[in-house]
Amino acid sequence: MDTESVLLEEMTWRDVEAALDNGTRTAVVAVGSIEQHGPHLPLKMDTLAGDELSARIARELGDAVAAPTIRPGCSGHHMAFPGTITISPETLMDTIRGYCDSLNEHGFEHIALVPTHGGNFAPVNTVAPEIARKLDASVHALADLGELMALMNEGLREGGVDYQEPVIHAGAAETAIVLAVAKELVRTDELEVGTEGDVSTARLLSEGFDAVSENGVLGDPREATAEAGESILSVITAAYATHIRAEREAVCPSRMQEN
Repeated sequence: MDTESVLLEEMTWRDVEAALDNGTRTAVVAVGSIEQHGPHLPLKMDTLAGDELSARIARELGDAVAAPTIRPGCSGHHMAFPGTITISPETLMDTIRGYCDSLNEHGFEHIALVPTHGGNFAPVNTVAPEIARKLDASVHALADLGELMALMNEGLREGGVDYQEPVIHAGAAETAIVLAVAKELVRTDELEVGTEGDVSTARLLSEGFDAVSENGVLGDPREATAEAGESILSVITAAYATHIRAEREAVCPSRMQEN
């Protein structure tokens, strides 16, 4: 599949028809957000990451398309910070159902859901098995938040940054990603250290993000580099593509072996 044609939203219906006819059967759907990411990163950080990851994963697979990233997401715990837009878990799950129903109807046999915002993981994990039971397509949720943060920290290390983040939000890892993908969106004159060390996610969700961080940052974004951002994206892409291949093989081993 041509690397310039993996973005579903940029294809024509005839492009999609041709891709399906030529064996493209996998769609990657990132699930992002529009929410605060400190004073230095844009509100679309998680959506930007979703756009980049879904496209990279589709290209790595070679026989997949990247659907438009779903946004906004479940960001109620960020609402103390202006600009954040949140929707209910029910609304997000309905949107995911609509995406999967549409892709299934067109003939996609494998749908990979890739949440890039922590608040979306629970809804994605809840709705994916329900959808899978109703559709011909297999629906696979790449929604292990602990794994994602471990991969991001691995990417920091491999990118030469000797700094780890137990909970990731607007710190070194996410700032590195934006530096790698759209450095013009990083306000380097506004880099501020946030709350470092372990953070109670239960308190974060129940009391709001502002209860654990005044500036909306966890960690130290000053540690970020574009090289580390590229490394993070490469690490996640490789791991997620491996997961998707394994899922496809488990669902239809004979077809995968033929390909």
